[in-house]
Amino acid sequence: MLETPPALTVRRTFQRPPREAVAALEGALTGQVADALGGLGALDAAIKPIAGAPPSMQSFVGTAFPCMNGPADQLGLVGALAYAKPGDVLVVGTEAYLGTAVIGDLMAGMLLNCGVAGLVTDGAVRDTPGIIGVGLPVYCAGVSPNSPQRNGPGTVGLAISIGGATVNPGDVVVGDVDGVVVVPQDALDGVIEHVREIRRMETEVEAKVKDGLTYPDSWRAYLEPGAARFVD
Repeated sequence: MLETPPALTVRRTFQRPPREAVAALEGALTGQVADALGGLGALDAAIKPIAGAPPSMQSFVGTAFPCMNGPADQLGLVGALAYAKPGDVLVVGTEAYLGTAVIGDLMAGMLLNCGVAGLVTDGAVRDTPGIIGVGLPVYCAGVSPNSPQRNGPGTVGLAISIGGATVNPGDVVVGDVDGVVVVPQDALDGVIEHVREIRRMETEVEAKVKDGLTYPDSWRAYLEPGAARFVD
């Protein structure tokens, strides 16, 4: 007789980045972080803050704690709740299933009590007025009043695929009104330095735009003979 595997697979411990390194990306825009990653790193464009969320729920920075759930199931998230640490962002895969919610306001309150910095899912949520009352930043791809099961299979603390990207435990997740960007942990130091330079450069260009800039000199190279073909 073949053995039935456990419904839940849990990795309880993994290397998290230093808190000061995570904090170094506070205030950075997701566009700036994506630029520091070579113009990549964003999750699917459908994953956004819940509608009606106040500004305090429209941004976050934290350490990725991924979990995977089968469609119409939340067993992985239930397992992750038991081991979440302050500053974590629960990254909740559902195989992009929108037929049932994966979380509601009561579990969002429990996560907030654990010190979690936010939750990101490619699935749906429910009880949105209650989630707004809780105040936890929650990003999702949709809303459904249907409730999930807890049958599994599910994973906790293992790499998952979500929103077109792979998220590993210990990566850094940044969210704002534009969406969510994932920074691989081994790229974090370089991204921090690059973001600082990007923010400095953008501040300089912003000042020039306010002074009337219409076309940066650095872009004129795109219009040089050989770089562009004119047909008029």
